[in-house]
Amino acid sequence: MPRAFQYRPRFVDIRVRPPSVEEEEKAKADAVGLKPGERACDHPGCRKPATAKAPKSREMLNEHYWFCQPHAAEYNRHWDFFAGMSEGEIRKRQQEELFTGGRPTWEMKAGRNSREAASFSAKFGKGEGYRDPYGMFGGQGVKREAPQAEARQLGKIERAALADLDLEVDAEGPQIRQRYTELVRRLHPDANGGDRSGEHKLQRVIKAYQSLRKAGMV
Repeated sequence: MPRAFQYRPRFVDIRVRPPSVEEEEKAKADAVGLKPGERACDHPGCRKPATAKAPKSREMLNEHYWFCQPHAAEYNRHWDFFAGMSEGEIRKRQQEELFTGGRPTWEMKAGRNSREAASFSAKFGKGEGYRDPYGMFGGQGVKREAPQAEARQLGKIERAALADLDLEVDAEGPQIRQRYTELVRRLHPDANGGDRSGEHKLQRVIKAYQSLRKAGMV
């Protein structure tokens, strides 16, 4: 048989592989025809250009999601600035808004890096006129414990995505990838004898993983 007609089998990898961030952005740009300088909506699955921004959470007012107009309106309808706060915390926040406009205030004294503070610290370092057995003023006393790292702050979309993957809010990249792989293997019809009862959950898992990739958590 001539070589041109020899049978050459082809093997196709049927495993589910999420698209890369570059592929995802390119697909969105091709689908909606984004103009230079425009960005796609951050809502999972949306391919419209983003025209409005919304804060990610109460603790992250300087960080924003970018949404198209319909998804921005939907996000704002469910936005509750005081969600999760006690009555006392709400009253305190309202008083801060009333007296200071919610902005931070500072004491009228020399800053930590000022010349006066440096001179004062130098005198205390020499132990002039005082005893500091516990090192409260920078001496060689008892060492204080290092401050603990602050908890990671997440937006509403990232928290929902972690919940869809059955993970806690402090989950890191390797743990997210491992859980995603486990759920895909468990829910994909090719891996469980053609059972399609978990397809809806599988779609949510894939969308959640893409959201976390887009947020730079994976």
